[in-house]
Amino acid sequence: MAANLLQKRWGERGTRVTLIESRDIGIIGVGEGSTPQLKAFFDELGIAESEWMGRCNATYKAGIEFVGWSDQPGHERYFHPFPTAVDPFTEATFFTATRLRRGGADVAAHPDPFYLAARIARDGRAPLAPANFPFPVGYGYHFDAYLVGATLRDVAVGRGVAHETATIADVRLDDKGDIAELQADDGRIFSADLYIDASGFRATLIEGALKEPHRSFSDNLFNDRAVVTPTALPADGARAMTTATAASAGWIWHIPLTSRAGNGYVYSSRYLDPEDAAAELRAHVGAEPDAEVRHLSMKCGRIERSWVRNCLAVGLAQGFLEPLEATALHIVLATVKGFTDAYERGDRDGFNAAIARRYEGIRDYIVCHYRTAQRRDTDYWRDVTANDRLSDSLKRVITAWFSGEDVEQEVLSQGIEGYYPPMSWHVMLAGYGNYPAASRLRPLPASPVDLAEVERFVGGCASNFPTHQAALARLAEAEAA
Repeated sequence: MAANLLQKRWGERGTRVTLIESRDIGIIGVGEGSTPQLKAFFDELGIAESEWMGRCNATYKAGIEFVGWSDQPGHERYFHPFPTAVDPFTEATFFTATRLRRGGADVAAHPDPFYLAARIARDGRAPLAPANFPFPVGYGYHFDAYLVGATLRDVAVGRGVAHETATIADVRLDDKGDIAELQADDGRIFSADLYIDASGFRATLIEGALKEPHRSFSDNLFNDRAVVTPTALPADGARAMTTATAASAGWIWHIPLTSRAGNGYVYSSRYLDPEDAAAELRAHVGAEPDAEVRHLSMKCGRIERSWVRNCLAVGLAQGFLEPLEATALHIVLATVKGFTDAYERGDRDGFNAAIARRYEGIRDYIVCHYRTAQRRDTDYWRDVTANDRLSDSLKRVITAWFSGEDVEQEVLSQGIEGYYPPMSWHVMLAGYGNYPAASRLRPLPASPVDLAEVERFVGGCASNFPTHQAALARLAEAEAA
């Protein structure tokens, strides 16, 4: 991704971009979901969906369904939608409903009926707006990470990026402390003006050679392990959503591709050992007790500064936030695009500060998933819901919700809407059922929330969209043509 973006931005100015990959060091390769920013990336590069989706077993994604994060009646699941231009027609009513219910009024305030993307995904449709539907609809993708990487490598090479196969064995610094050259294990030397560290958790350049410290988020993001296994697609095919199901010590993802389903259990090793995690995952997906699984370690946190001397860190070398909201590729895009702008204007400090704020803003939203979840059935859930290691920013948002204040205004006043907009905060907190107990709610003489009208409007909009299977079939036809 970085090679393609740098080549597009600087290639015509005479900059030579070289991508070095090792045959001996694989990728983690389980990140199979994205946010709508990935579509913007492909659009910017001019790569049509018919050119890559079929090759990468990709499907569409309208959002994420959260299952079992709350035991509140009626809130056992909720859907976090990607935005559409239709949302403003119903969102104000939803925000009003949440504020009334937080204040004790008996009004319908579950998020799902109010958002088009939730209806699209639940109805088995694809988030592809037809020509007769004049409102843009945001969406992401599910895909095979190995195949996307190979596709982007081929695109980069076809557009002038030099590709080298090598394993870097040594990093040499000059007298000023900048990176002078890289030495491969076969003796080859690579030198450049600027180095991009995409070496994964090894952080070979940024941490290993330049000694930039790593800031851990383990005090408020408890999960540090994952176990993964593929399964066959369900009989009803792939739906345009990721599913995140709460488990005893974390959560389990289900991501549908055209070729298989990807499944993984993200958990905390403080509460569960790998063998028990594997057994819980197998049971959840209906796999045999001896079905093959793969174990992964995760290091949640970020590098102190992403741009140090003549090195920029991206991907896992830069930092990692557990994959609950599928933000890894989003951060890569924000990093590379923000870096090229900052490099041209000479603003290293401003760039580093902006990326640090982005990491911590996304971290806060993920932490809020756990802190405000409504289940207490295991030690893990009792501890994460009692976690008091919260940033001041997150405390203010949570306080605004539970005290009945204007959460939208709180998010906007903090300037954090660029990480997650007010819609996302309302959907999560309402989706869990963070409201007064039903016995304490009072009826309103005239409710301002006409749920039947909301559902008629959203359902009518959704009826314009093709089924997911039909959309994928048309994509395959376009690719064949």
